[in-house]
Amino acid sequence: MNRCFWVPAGDALYASYHDHEWGFPVADDVRLFEKLSLEGFQSGLSWRTILGKRDNFRRAFADFDFHRVARFGEKDVTRLLGDAGIVRHRGKIEAVINNAARAIEVVEEFGSLATYVWRFEPDASSRPHRITEAVLHTMATTPESVALSKDLKKRGWKFVGPTTVYAFMQAMGLVNDHEHACGVRAEAATARGRFVVPEQGT
Repeated sequence: MNRCFWVPAGDALYASYHDHEWGFPVADDVRLFEKLSLEGFQSGLSWRTILGKRDNFRRAFADFDFHRVARFGEKDVTRLLGDAGIVRHRGKIEAVINNAARAIEVVEEFGSLATYVWRFEPDASSRPHRITEAVLHTMATTPESVALSKDLKKRGWKFVGPTTVYAFMQAMGLVNDHEHACGVRAEAATARGRFVVPEQGT
């Protein structure tokens, strides 16, 4: 099967992530928070590095239950800095804890993190006619990822720059950036077509 250019040949873990997760729409708040957190940890690193440590991150951060993570204190920061199974970066660790509290605030305002995030889904008319490797190399950010990044920062979130946010949007299915030649693109498109965008008050 043809896959997107960024999937290394012979890498079963990456191939599974590409085939079954990346680009498929997500409305689960915990998964959305996890992905925003892991994208923050990826900053300056490769996603393959983070993906290989994802189970360790889940264990270390209470499965990214942001209500629990928001209660982490300095002892937890010390514990996490000593955990060789994750990326031991104080700023990124503290950002996840901070962002967990901010996620709770978003839920209080919008009803769910999903409702808030999906407000930034791009209009279909603004998307490229064909997704190719060359096109993707020109799309490290988009107006929507810039807008979401700006709004998150205004709300006190950290490590949520527009490039990080666009990678999050791609992974969580707010856009379908599987290449047109990719064998998974049609499946992701079908999933997006069936997806009910969460709305406030529903």
